Amino acid sequence: MIDKIEEFCLNILTKIGLKKLADWYKQHQEGMRYLVFGVLTTIINIITAAVTYYFIFANFSEEWKVNLSTIVAIIVAWIFAYVTNKLYVFNTRTSHWKELLKEMVSFISCRIVTAIVEIALMNILVTVLMFHYMVMKIVVSVIVIILNYIFSKLFIFKKGNNNHEEND
Repeated sequence: MIDKIEEFCLNILTKIGLKKLADWYKQHQEGMRYLVFGVLTTIINIITAAVTYYFIFANFSEEWKVNLSTIVAIIVAWIFAYVTNKLYVFNTRTSHWKELLKEMVSFISCRIVTAIVEIALMNILVTVLMFHYMVMKIVVSVIVIILNYIFSKLFIFKKGNNNHEEND
């Protein structure tokens, strides 16, 4: 499905005279897909954070609202990011449940690191320095996207992890 949507968009670019852009996209497909799904993950993270901050945890203290909203948003975004990164960005396949478990543990471990960075920055910027919650959420999300790409590329979805053996 994703491949068909992507090919449709690339055909449109070619037909409107932007073939060089379509070719450039194809050459950088992994990075472009990471960018697209990273933006979608960030949108999911921000919407979840806003809903939880302004509605679900609205009556909590500022510190609790910031922390709980950030944690819930991170978990929802993790689920979306893992599935899309595995299937559509890095195209890794695991033939054994042990490989899948190792990949998932690596993903969660790296995401815990960036979650700590995100929570710490949000606490400092919102509860200590009193910056606007949603503005800081967007700024911090950019930092997290960059760190997550580096971790995903280097440690989690390595091309060497593709093991297409049929044995269990």
